[in-house]
Amino acid sequence: MLFNSLDFLIFFPVVAIFFFAVPHRFRWILLLVASYYFYMSWNPFYIVLLIFSTAVSYFSAIAMSRTTFSHRKKMYFAASVLCSLGLLFAFKYYNFFNNDVLRRFMGFSLPKSNLLLPVGISFFTFQTLSYTIDVFRGARKPERHFGIYALYVSFFPQLVAGPIERSTRLLPQFYERVKFDSARVTSGLRLMLWGLFQKVVIADRLASFVDAVYRDPRGWPGISLTLATVLFGFQIYCDFAAYSEMAIGAARILGYDLMQNFKRPYLARSLSEFWQRWHISLSTWLRDYLFLPIAFWVAKHVGPRRPMRFGADVWAYFIGISITMFLGGLWHGASWNFAIWGILHGSYLVFGRATSKVRKRIYRKLHIRKKSPIRKFLGVSVTFALVQFAWIFFRAENLDDAVYIVKRLFVGWGAAFASADFFEKFILFGKHDYEFAVAMVSLAILGLGRAIEELHGDGAFLRAKNPVVRWSLYLILLLGIVLFKYTTDKPFIYFQF
Repeated sequence: MLFNSLDFLIFFPVVAIFFFAVPHRFRWILLLVASYYFYMSWNPFYIVLLIFSTAVSYFSAIAMSRTTFSHRKKMYFAASVLCSLGLLFAFKYYNFFNNDVLRRFMGFSLPKSNLLLPVGISFFTFQTLSYTIDVFRGARKPERHFGIYALYVSFFPQLVAGPIERSTRLLPQFYERVKFDSARVTSGLRLMLWGLFQKVVIADRLASFVDAVYRDPRGWPGISLTLATVLFGFQIYCDFAAYSEMAIGAARILGYDLMQNFKRPYLARSLSEFWQRWHISLSTWLRDYLFLPIAFWVAKHVGPRRPMRFGADVWAYFIGISITMFLGGLWHGASWNFAIWGILHGSYLVFGRATSKVRKRIYRKLHIRKKSPIRKFLGVSVTFALVQFAWIFFRAENLDDAVYIVKRLFVGWGAAFASADFFEKFILFGKHDYEFAVAMVSLAILGLGRAIEELHGDGAFLRAKNPVVRWSLYLILLLGIVLFKYTTDKPFIYFQF
Protein backbone atom coordinates (compact mmCIF):
# COMPACT_ATOMS: atom_id res chain seq x y z
CA MET A 1 0.00 0.00 0.00
CA LEU A 2 1.55 3.27 -1.15
CA PHE A 3 1.19 6.54 0.72
CA ASN A 4 0.38 8.16 -2.64
CA SER A 5 -2.44 5.73 -3.46
CA LEU A 6 -6.22 5.82 -3.15
CA ASP A 7 -6.02 2.73 -0.93
CA PHE A 8 -4.02 4.62 1.70
CA LEU A 9 -6.30 7.65 1.36
CA ILE A 10 -9.11 5.36 2.55
CA PHE A 11 -7.08 3.18 4.93
CA PHE A 12 -5.47 5.89 7.07
CA PRO A 13 -8.59 7.98 7.93
CA VAL A 14 -10.43 4.77 8.89
CA VAL A 15 -7.55 3.73 11.17
CA ALA A 16 -7.32 7.21 12.70
CA ILE A 17 -11.07 7.41 13.39
CA PHE A 18 -11.17 4.00 15.06
CA PHE A 19 -7.95 4.78 16.95
CA PHE A 20 -9.49 7.74 18.75
CA ALA A 21 -12.82 5.96 19.17
CA VAL A 22 -11.56 2.86 21.02
CA PRO A 23 -10.29 2.86 24.62
CA HIS A 24 -6.57 3.26 25.23
CA ARG A 25 -6.06 -0.36 26.30
CA PHE A 26 -7.23 -1.65 22.89
CA ARG A 27 -5.36 0.79 20.69
CA TRP A 28 -2.22 -1.28 20.40
CA ILE A 29 -4.34 -4.14 19.01
CA LEU A 30 -5.92 -1.85 16.43
CA LEU A 31 -2.55 -0.44 15.34
CA LEU A 32 -0.92 -3.87 15.20
CA VAL A 33 -3.72 -5.32 13.06
CA ALA A 34 -3.62 -2.22 10.82
CA SER A 35 0.16 -2.47 10.51
CA TYR A 36 0.05 -6.15 9.57
CA TYR A 37 -2.71 -5.47 7.04
CA PHE A 38 -0.65 -2.58 5.64
CA TYR A 39 2.36 -4.87 5.22
CA MET A 40 0.35 -7.77 3.80
CA SER A 41 -1.03 -5.55 1.04
CA TRP A 42 2.26 -6.14 -0.81
CA ASN A 43 2.69 -9.87 -0.22
CA PRO A 44 0.59 -11.70 2.41
CA PHE A 45 3.15 -14.50 2.73
CA TYR A 46 5.93 -12.24 3.95
CA ILE A 47 4.04 -11.34 7.11
CA VAL A 48 5.48 -14.64 8.39
CA LEU A 49 8.99 -13.16 8.12
CA LEU A 50 7.99 -10.04 10.00
CA ILE A 51 6.40 -12.03 12.82
CA PHE A 52 9.33 -14.47 12.93
CA SER A 53 11.90 -11.65 13.15
CA THR A 54 9.80 -10.02 15.88
CA ALA A 55 9.49 -13.22 17.90
CA VAL A 56 13.18 -14.12 17.71
CA SER A 57 14.37 -10.69 18.88
CA TYR A 58 11.67 -10.54 21.59
CA PHE A 59 12.39 -13.93 23.16
CA SER A 60 16.16 -13.50 22.81
CA ALA A 61 15.99 -10.27 24.78
CA ILE A 62 13.87 -11.95 27.47
CA ALA A 63 16.36 -14.82 27.65
CA MET A 64 19.30 -12.41 27.96
CA SER A 65 17.65 -10.68 30.89
CA ARG A 66 17.00 -13.95 32.74
CA THR A 67 20.50 -15.37 32.71
CA THR A 68 23.37 -14.36 34.97
CA PHE A 69 25.95 -16.21 32.90
CA SER A 70 27.76 -13.96 30.44
CA HIS A 71 28.44 -16.76 27.95
CA ARG A 72 24.73 -17.62 27.80
CA LYS A 73 23.83 -13.98 27.35
CA LYS A 74 26.30 -13.76 24.48
CA MET A 75 24.86 -16.94 22.99
CA TYR A 76 21.30 -15.58 23.02
CA PHE A 77 22.53 -12.28 21.62
CA ALA A 78 24.47 -13.98 18.82
CA ALA A 79 21.51 -16.20 17.95
CA SER A 80 19.21 -13.19 17.59
CA VAL A 81 21.70 -11.18 15.53
CA LEU A 82 22.56 -14.12 13.28
CA CYS A 83 18.90 -14.85 12.73
CA SER A 84 18.13 -11.26 11.73
CA LEU A 85 21.18 -10.97 9.50
CA GLY A 86 20.57 -14.45 8.13
CA LEU A 87 17.11 -13.47 6.90
CA LEU A 88 18.54 -10.31 5.36
CA PHE A 89 21.31 -12.29 3.67
CA ALA A 90 18.99 -15.00 2.34
CA PHE A 91 16.52 -12.60 0.75
CA LYS A 92 18.75 -9.68 -0.20
CA TYR A 93 22.41 -10.72 -0.55
CA TYR A 94 22.45 -14.42 -1.43
CA ASN A 95 22.49 -13.99 -5.21
CA PHE A 96 25.02 -11.15 -5.02
CA PHE A 97 27.31 -13.28 -2.85
CA ASN A 98 26.79 -16.27 -5.12
CA ASN A 99 27.42 -14.47 -8.43
CA ASP A 100 29.83 -11.68 -7.52
CA VAL A 101 31.88 -13.32 -4.78
CA LEU A 102 31.82 -17.11 -5.08
CA ARG A 103 31.70 -17.34 -8.87
CA ARG A 104 34.09 -14.44 -9.51
CA PHE A 105 36.71 -15.11 -6.84
CA MET A 106 36.27 -18.78 -5.92
CA GLY A 107 35.38 -20.23 -9.30
CA PHE A 108 32.16 -21.98 -8.27
CA SER A 109 28.60 -21.02 -7.41
CA LEU A 110 25.58 -22.31 -5.54
CA PRO A 111 22.06 -22.72 -6.95
CA LYS A 112 20.37 -19.41 -7.74
CA SER A 113 17.67 -18.14 -5.40
CA ASN A 114 14.35 -16.96 -6.83
CA LEU A 115 13.08 -15.42 -3.59
CA LEU A 116 11.50 -12.00 -3.91
CA LEU A 117 12.91 -9.25 -1.71
CA PRO A 118 10.41 -8.49 1.08
CA VAL A 119 9.56 -4.80 1.14
CA GLY A 120 11.11 -2.95 4.08
CA ILE A 121 13.22 -5.87 5.30
CA SER A 122 16.33 -3.70 5.77
CA PHE A 123 14.37 -1.23 7.88
CA PHE A 124 12.61 -3.58 10.29
CA THR A 125 15.76 -5.69 10.57
CA PHE A 126 17.73 -2.66 11.74
CA GLN A 127 15.02 -1.89 14.30
CA THR A 128 15.13 -5.39 15.78
CA LEU A 129 18.94 -5.32 15.75
CA SER A 130 19.13 -2.00 17.59
CA TYR A 131 16.67 -3.30 20.21
CA THR A 132 18.66 -6.51 20.71
CA ILE A 133 21.96 -4.62 20.96
CA ASP A 134 20.51 -2.12 23.43
CA VAL A 135 19.24 -4.92 25.68
CA PHE A 136 22.58 -6.73 25.46
CA ARG A 137 24.46 -3.54 26.35
CA GLY A 138 22.12 -2.83 29.25
CA ALA A 139 20.91 0.41 27.66
CA ARG A 140 17.29 -0.70 28.16
CA LYS A 141 15.30 -3.47 29.79
CA PRO A 142 13.56 -6.00 27.57
CA GLU A 143 9.98 -5.27 26.60
CA ARG A 144 7.68 -7.78 28.30
CA HIS A 145 4.51 -7.03 26.34
CA PHE A 146 4.85 -9.00 23.10
CA GLY A 147 2.03 -7.11 21.37
CA ILE A 148 3.54 -3.69 22.13
CA TYR A 149 6.95 -4.89 20.97
CA ALA A 150 5.43 -6.31 17.78
CA LEU A 151 3.83 -2.91 17.19
CA TYR A 152 7.23 -1.22 17.61
CA VAL A 153 8.70 -3.45 14.89
CA SER A 154 5.74 -3.11 12.51
CA PHE A 155 4.28 0.38 13.14
CA PHE A 156 2.88 1.06 9.68
CA PRO A 157 3.82 4.75 9.10
CA GLN A 158 7.53 3.92 9.19
CA LEU A 159 7.53 0.17 8.59
CA VAL A 160 8.76 -0.07 5.01
CA ALA A 161 11.04 2.96 4.56
CA GLY A 162 11.75 4.46 7.95
CA PRO A 163 12.64 6.51 9.83
CA ILE A 164 14.51 3.71 11.61
CA GLU A 165 13.28 4.21 15.15
CA ARG A 166 15.03 3.22 18.38
CA SER A 167 13.13 1.18 20.94
CA THR A 168 14.19 3.61 23.69
CA ARG A 169 12.32 6.36 21.87
CA LEU A 170 9.26 4.75 20.27
CA LEU A 171 8.30 1.90 22.61
CA PRO A 172 7.47 4.10 25.63
CA GLN A 173 5.13 6.20 23.48
CA PHE A 174 2.80 3.24 22.93
CA TYR A 175 2.07 3.20 26.66
CA GLU A 176 1.12 6.87 26.80
CA ARG A 177 -2.55 7.84 26.80
CA VAL A 178 -3.07 9.82 23.60
CA LYS A 179 -5.91 12.29 23.32
CA PHE A 180 -7.21 13.88 20.14
CA ASP A 181 -5.22 17.07 19.60
CA SER A 182 -6.36 19.31 16.78
CA ALA A 183 -3.01 21.12 16.70
CA ARG A 184 -1.14 17.85 16.24
CA VAL A 185 -3.60 16.71 13.58
CA THR A 186 -3.19 19.98 11.70
CA SER A 187 0.58 19.75 11.92
CA GLY A 188 0.51 16.12 10.74
CA LEU A 189 -1.77 16.93 7.81
CA ARG A 190 0.55 19.75 6.76
CA LEU A 191 3.49 17.37 6.70
CA MET A 192 1.55 14.78 4.73
CA LEU A 193 0.40 17.39 2.21
CA TRP A 194 3.93 18.74 1.78
CA GLY A 195 5.31 15.23 1.44
CA LEU A 196 2.69 14.18 -1.09
CA PHE A 197 3.46 17.27 -3.20
CA GLN A 198 7.17 16.45 -3.21
CA LYS A 199 6.47 12.86 -4.25
CA VAL A 200 3.80 13.11 -6.95
CA VAL A 201 4.58 16.54 -8.39
CA ILE A 202 8.38 16.74 -8.14
CA ALA A 203 9.95 13.30 -7.65
CA ASP A 204 7.68 11.37 -10.03
CA ARG A 205 8.01 14.06 -12.69
CA LEU A 206 11.80 14.22 -12.43
CA ALA A 207 11.86 10.42 -12.68
CA SER A 208 10.56 10.58 -16.26
CA PHE A 209 13.54 12.74 -17.29
CA VAL A 210 16.10 10.74 -15.31
CA ASP A 211 14.83 7.37 -16.51
CA ALA A 212 14.98 8.46 -20.15
CA VAL A 213 18.75 9.02 -19.84
CA TYR A 214 19.79 6.32 -17.37
CA ARG A 215 17.81 3.66 -19.27
CA ASP A 216 20.28 4.03 -22.16
CA PRO A 217 23.15 6.37 -21.17
CA ARG A 218 25.12 5.58 -24.35
CA GLY A 219 22.63 7.51 -26.44
CA TRP A 220 23.23 10.85 -24.72
CA PRO A 221 26.00 13.49 -24.66
CA GLY A 222 27.76 14.65 -21.49
CA ILE A 223 25.45 17.59 -20.85
CA SER A 224 22.40 15.30 -20.73
CA LEU A 225 24.20 12.82 -18.49
CA THR A 226 25.20 15.63 -16.12
CA LEU A 227 21.73 17.16 -16.04
CA ALA A 228 20.04 13.78 -15.51
CA THR A 229 22.41 13.05 -12.60
CA VAL A 230 21.63 16.36 -10.91
CA LEU A 231 17.92 15.83 -11.48
CA PHE A 232 18.22 12.38 -9.90
CA GLY A 233 19.83 14.00 -6.86
CA PHE A 234 16.68 16.07 -6.43
CA GLN A 235 14.41 13.17 -7.37
CA ILE A 236 15.74 10.82 -4.69
CA TYR A 237 15.74 13.61 -2.11
CA CYS A 238 12.12 14.59 -2.84
CA ASP A 239 11.06 10.96 -3.03
CA PHE A 240 12.64 9.84 0.24
CA ALA A 241 12.07 13.05 2.19
CA ALA A 242 8.44 12.88 1.05
CA TYR A 243 8.01 9.39 2.48
CA SER A 244 9.69 10.36 5.75
CA GLU A 245 7.58 13.49 6.17
CA MET A 246 4.37 11.63 5.36
CA ALA A 247 5.33 8.92 7.86
CA ILE A 248 6.10 11.51 10.53
CA GLY A 249 2.87 13.34 9.72
CA ALA A 250 0.72 10.18 9.91
CA ALA A 251 2.29 9.18 13.23
CA ARG A 252 1.83 12.71 14.58
CA ILE A 253 -1.89 12.64 13.77
CA LEU A 254 -2.15 9.46 15.87
CA GLY A 255 -0.24 11.15 18.70
CA TYR A 256 3.24 9.65 18.22
CA ASP A 257 6.53 11.35 17.43
CA LEU A 258 8.95 9.88 14.91
CA MET A 259 12.46 11.25 14.53
CA GLN A 260 13.35 13.77 11.85
CA ASN A 261 15.00 12.00 8.91
CA PHE A 262 16.08 14.88 6.67
CA LYS A 263 17.25 18.38 7.45
CA ARG A 264 17.93 20.18 4.16
CA PRO A 265 20.98 18.06 3.24
CA TYR A 266 21.87 19.94 0.05
CA LEU A 267 22.66 22.99 2.16
CA ALA A 268 25.40 21.07 4.00
CA ARG A 269 28.86 22.67 3.88
CA SER A 270 30.81 19.42 4.26
CA LEU A 271 30.28 15.71 3.74
CA SER A 272 30.19 15.08 7.48
CA GLU A 273 27.46 17.72 7.79
CA PHE A 274 25.64 16.14 4.84
CA TRP A 275 25.40 12.87 6.76
CA GLN A 276 24.08 14.76 9.77
CA ARG A 277 21.26 16.00 7.53
CA TRP A 278 20.61 13.07 5.14
CA HIS A 279 18.74 9.93 6.25
CA ILE A 280 19.48 10.85 9.84
CA SER A 281 17.93 7.71 11.31
CA LEU A 282 20.29 5.52 9.25
CA SER A 283 23.41 7.65 9.72
CA THR A 284 22.95 7.75 13.50
CA TRP A 285 22.24 4.00 13.53
CA LEU A 286 25.46 3.32 11.62
CA ARG A 287 27.35 5.66 13.94
CA ASP A 288 26.13 4.09 17.17
CA TYR A 289 26.06 0.41 16.24
CA LEU A 290 28.82 0.13 13.65
CA PHE A 291 31.27 3.03 13.45
CA LEU A 292 31.86 3.62 17.16
CA PRO A 293 32.39 -0.08 18.04
CA ILE A 294 34.80 -0.47 15.09
CA ALA A 295 36.67 2.74 15.91
CA PHE A 296 37.04 1.83 19.59
CA TRP A 297 38.23 -1.67 18.68
CA VAL A 298 40.80 -0.30 16.22
CA ALA A 299 42.02 2.27 18.76
CA LYS A 300 42.43 -0.46 21.36
CA HIS A 301 44.06 -3.16 19.24
CA VAL A 302 45.75 -1.27 16.39
CA GLY A 303 46.33 2.28 17.53
CA PRO A 304 48.02 3.72 20.63
CA ARG A 305 47.62 1.71 23.84
CA ARG A 306 45.29 4.17 25.52
CA PRO A 307 41.53 4.72 25.73
CA MET A 308 40.17 6.43 22.65
CA ARG A 309 38.47 9.78 22.83
CA PHE A 310 36.10 10.38 19.93
CA GLY A 311 38.05 12.06 17.16
CA ALA A 312 41.42 11.73 18.88
CA ASP A 313 42.72 8.72 17.00
CA VAL A 314 42.85 9.53 13.30
CA TRP A 315 43.50 5.99 12.12
CA ALA A 316 40.60 4.64 14.14
CA TYR A 317 38.39 7.20 12.43
CA PHE A 318 39.72 6.38 8.96
CA ILE A 319 39.28 2.63 9.31
CA GLY A 320 35.97 2.90 11.15
CA ILE A 321 34.36 5.32 8.71
CA SER A 322 35.63 3.42 5.64
CA ILE A 323 34.16 0.10 6.81
CA THR A 324 30.96 1.77 7.98
CA MET A 325 30.30 3.57 4.70
CA PHE A 326 31.14 0.48 2.65
CA LEU A 327 28.62 -1.59 4.61
CA GLY A 328 26.19 1.34 4.57
CA GLY A 329 26.39 1.31 0.79
CA LEU A 330 25.69 -2.42 0.66
CA TRP A 331 22.74 -1.90 3.04
CA HIS A 332 21.08 0.02 0.20
CA GLY A 333 21.43 -2.80 -2.29
CA ALA A 334 23.28 -5.99 -3.15
CA SER A 335 25.49 -4.73 -6.00
CA TRP A 336 28.92 -3.24 -6.56
CA ASN A 337 27.24 0.02 -7.55
CA PHE A 338 26.02 0.59 -4.00
CA ALA A 339 29.31 -0.63 -2.55
CA ILE A 340 31.23 1.92 -4.64
CA TRP A 341 28.73 4.62 -3.67
CA GLY A 342 29.47 3.84 -0.03
CA ILE A 343 33.23 3.72 -0.66
CA LEU A 344 33.08 7.13 -2.35
CA HIS A 345 31.33 8.68 0.64
CA GLY A 346 33.79 7.00 2.98
CA SER A 347 36.67 8.43 0.92
CA TYR A 348 35.10 11.89 1.00
CA LEU A 349 34.85 11.75 4.79
CA VAL A 350 38.41 10.45 5.20
CA PHE A 351 39.80 13.10 2.85
CA GLY A 352 37.83 15.83 4.60
CA ARG A 353 39.17 14.77 7.98
CA ALA A 354 42.76 14.40 6.71
CA THR A 355 42.82 17.84 5.07
CA SER A 356 40.82 19.82 7.63
CA LYS A 357 43.85 21.56 9.16
CA VAL A 358 45.35 22.38 5.77
CA ARG A 359 42.09 23.90 4.55
CA LYS A 360 41.76 25.97 7.71
CA ARG A 361 45.26 27.38 7.20
CA ILE A 362 44.46 28.25 3.59
CA TYR A 363 41.29 30.05 4.65
CA ARG A 364 43.22 31.98 7.31
CA LYS A 365 45.87 33.07 4.81
CA LEU A 366 43.16 34.20 2.43
CA HIS A 367 41.42 36.04 5.31
CA ILE A 368 38.21 34.10 4.74
CA ARG A 369 36.35 33.85 8.02
CA LYS A 370 34.52 30.69 9.09
CA LYS A 371 31.08 32.27 8.82
CA SER A 372 31.75 34.31 5.69
CA PRO A 373 29.30 33.90 2.76
CA ILE A 374 32.16 32.97 0.42
CA ARG A 375 33.26 30.08 2.61
CA LYS A 376 29.70 28.89 3.03
CA PHE A 377 29.08 29.07 -0.71
CA LEU A 378 32.26 27.14 -1.48
CA GLY A 379 31.46 24.49 1.11
CA VAL A 380 27.88 24.00 -0.11
CA SER A 381 28.93 23.96 -3.78
CA VAL A 382 31.76 21.44 -3.37
CA THR A 383 29.68 19.19 -1.12
CA PHE A 384 26.76 19.28 -3.54
CA ALA A 385 29.01 18.41 -6.50
CA LEU A 386 30.62 15.47 -4.69
CA VAL A 387 27.27 14.10 -3.59
CA GLN A 388 25.83 14.38 -7.10
CA PHE A 389 28.85 12.60 -8.57
CA ALA A 390 28.38 9.69 -6.17
CA TRP A 391 24.70 9.43 -7.17
CA ILE A 392 25.86 8.16 -10.58
CA PHE A 393 26.81 4.81 -9.05
CA PHE A 394 23.63 4.75 -6.95
CA ARG A 395 21.33 5.30 -9.95
CA ALA A 396 23.08 3.49 -12.82
CA GLU A 397 21.56 0.18 -13.87
CA ASN A 398 24.92 -1.57 -13.56
CA LEU A 399 28.61 -0.87 -13.01
CA ASP A 400 29.40 -0.69 -16.73
CA ASP A 401 26.82 2.06 -17.21
CA ALA A 402 28.16 3.96 -14.20
CA VAL A 403 31.74 3.85 -15.52
CA TYR A 404 30.56 4.94 -18.97
CA ILE A 405 28.67 7.91 -17.53
CA VAL A 406 31.68 9.01 -15.46
CA LYS A 407 33.91 8.89 -18.55
CA ARG A 408 31.43 10.80 -20.72
CA LEU A 409 30.26 13.51 -18.33
CA PHE A 410 32.27 16.22 -20.08
CA VAL A 411 32.22 14.77 -23.60
CA GLY A 412 30.07 16.07 -26.47
CA TRP A 413 29.01 19.34 -24.91
CA GLY A 414 30.12 21.42 -27.91
CA ALA A 415 28.26 19.33 -30.46
CA ALA A 416 25.16 19.34 -28.28
CA PHE A 417 25.18 23.13 -27.97
CA ALA A 418 25.61 23.44 -31.75
CA SER A 419 22.58 21.23 -32.42
CA ALA A 420 19.55 23.01 -33.83
CA ASP A 421 17.23 21.15 -31.45
CA PHE A 422 19.59 21.40 -28.45
CA PHE A 423 16.97 22.34 -25.84
CA GLU A 424 14.27 19.93 -26.98
CA LYS A 425 16.60 16.96 -27.40
CA PHE A 426 19.31 17.32 -24.75
CA ILE A 427 17.60 19.29 -21.99
CA LEU A 428 13.99 18.15 -22.29
CA PHE A 429 15.12 14.64 -23.31
CA GLY A 430 12.29 14.53 -25.83
CA LYS A 431 9.65 15.25 -23.17
CA HIS A 432 6.97 17.92 -23.33
CA ASP A 433 8.19 21.37 -22.36
CA TYR A 434 5.29 21.87 -19.94
CA GLU A 435 6.51 18.82 -17.98
CA PHE A 436 9.90 20.46 -17.61
CA ALA A 437 8.28 23.77 -16.65
CA VAL A 438 6.18 22.08 -13.95
CA ALA A 439 9.28 20.34 -12.61
CA MET A 440 11.30 23.56 -12.47
CA VAL A 441 8.52 25.61 -10.85
CA SER A 442 7.97 22.84 -8.31
CA LEU A 443 11.68 22.72 -7.54
CA ALA A 444 11.60 26.50 -7.05
CA ILE A 445 8.76 26.08 -4.53
CA LEU A 446 10.77 23.36 -2.80
CA GLY A 447 13.89 25.57 -2.72
CA LEU A 448 11.92 28.49 -1.30
CA GLY A 449 10.38 26.28 1.36
CA ARG A 450 13.69 24.75 2.42
CA ALA A 451 15.39 28.17 2.49
CA ILE A 452 12.65 29.52 4.78
CA GLU A 453 13.00 26.48 7.04
CA GLU A 454 16.78 26.90 7.19
CA LEU A 455 16.33 30.48 8.34
CA HIS A 456 13.25 30.15 10.57
CA GLY A 457 13.12 26.53 11.70
CA ASP A 458 11.59 23.23 10.64
CA GLY A 459 8.12 23.48 9.15
CA ALA A 460 8.20 27.29 8.99
CA PHE A 461 7.25 27.29 5.30
CA LEU A 462 3.71 26.02 5.91
CA ARG A 463 3.21 27.76 9.25
CA ALA A 464 2.90 31.31 7.96
CA LYS A 465 1.16 33.51 10.54
CA ASN A 466 -0.84 35.33 7.88
CA PRO A 467 -3.85 33.06 7.16
CA VAL A 468 -4.13 34.31 3.58
CA VAL A 469 -0.52 33.32 2.86
CA ARG A 470 -0.88 30.03 4.70
CA TRP A 471 -4.06 28.92 2.94
CA SER A 472 -2.73 30.12 -0.40
CA LEU A 473 0.22 27.76 0.07
CA TYR A 474 -2.13 24.90 0.97
CA LEU A 475 -4.19 25.62 -2.16
CA ILE A 476 -1.11 25.71 -4.39
CA LEU A 477 0.08 22.35 -3.07
CA LEU A 478 -3.38 20.76 -3.39
CA LEU A 479 -3.88 22.06 -6.93
CA GLY A 480 -0.41 20.84 -7.87
CA ILE A 481 -1.22 17.35 -6.56
CA VAL A 482 -4.61 17.21 -8.28
CA LEU A 483 -3.50 18.67 -11.62
CA PHE A 484 -0.06 17.14 -12.04
CA LYS A 485 -0.24 13.74 -10.34
CA TYR A 486 0.33 10.88 -12.76
CA THR A 487 -2.51 8.40 -13.11
CA THR A 488 -0.21 5.53 -12.14
CA ASP A 489 0.94 5.42 -8.52
CA LYS A 490 4.73 5.12 -8.55
CA PRO A 491 6.43 3.34 -5.62
CA PHE A 492 8.93 5.15 -3.44
CA ILE A 493 12.58 4.57 -4.36
CA TYR A 494 13.56 3.29 -0.92
CA PHE A 495 10.97 0.51 -1.02
CA GLN A 496 13.56 -1.56 -2.90
CA PHE A 497 15.92 -1.41 0.11
